[in-house]
Amino acid sequence: MTTVRDLQAMAGEEPITMLTAYDAATAEIVDESGVDVVLVGDSMGNAVLGHENTLPVTVDEVASHVGAVARGTEDALVVADMPFLSFGADESESVKNCGRMLKEEGANAVKLESGPHTIELTERLADLGIPVMAHLGLTPQSVNQTGYTQQADGREEAETILELAREHEAAGAFALVLEHVPANLAAQVTEAIDIPTIGIGAGGQCDGQVLVFTDVVGMAEQSPPFAEQFGDVRGEMREAVSEYVEAVESGSFPTAEHASRSEELDDLY
Repeated sequence: MTTVRDLQAMAGEEPITMLTAYDAATAEIVDESGVDVVLVGDSMGNAVLGHENTLPVTVDEVASHVGAVARGTEDALVVADMPFLSFGADESESVKNCGRMLKEEGANAVKLESGPHTIELTERLADLGIPVMAHLGLTPQSVNQTGYTQQADGREEAETILELAREHEAAGAFALVLEHVPANLAAQVTEAIDIPTIGIGAGGQCDGQVLVFTDVVGMAEQSPPFAEQFGDVRGEMREAVSEYVEAVESGSFPTAEHASRSEELDDLY
């Protein structure tokens, strides 16, 4: 099974692959495909729960999905994405919520959308044995402040991200997600820190890449500009369901082979 140390050893040596999953069946597919890290993202909010963004996702919802993914995963590192307001306001509550994902649901680590407010928390969690993946750049939980546009186009914000990356590494974060920032900034952050960087919309010079599962397989109706659809699962599912409806309506399904008979029951009524 992939460990935090395995992931750190991969930095600069071989590309790290990370993909989201939200249920056991998907986790099995992702795991069997050789993905290094399965992220149970709060992206479940808009990817599978029908919300417009990630903000409504609760700790209980994340916990339920983390448990399902952990049960469907054998080899990949399972990371629980901590939802909006589950951390940062009160340290003891933050520790409790993060610890729950490992202690009760089977995650191997947690991810925090990071900033100045998560440096001390990252250190506290690491001290308690809860591995932390930091996340800088576009942080979707801050959508009401930043929107979904590329972050750190200017020098001042870029310098802030670089400094926060260093501070979270020093605090004990084992990896860093860089989302929707200029590729040259991501490359410099990757060079400046020893822990692996995992990019999403941050160019190809990070130590690894992460995408949302529904984008990768083509299940999403729309994908962000930095994503790539590698399949057309939405089309395949629509076709299969349409064929099922047609078969039921035409009477071609079910047939005798889809059910059994008991001769003793022929004259029951």
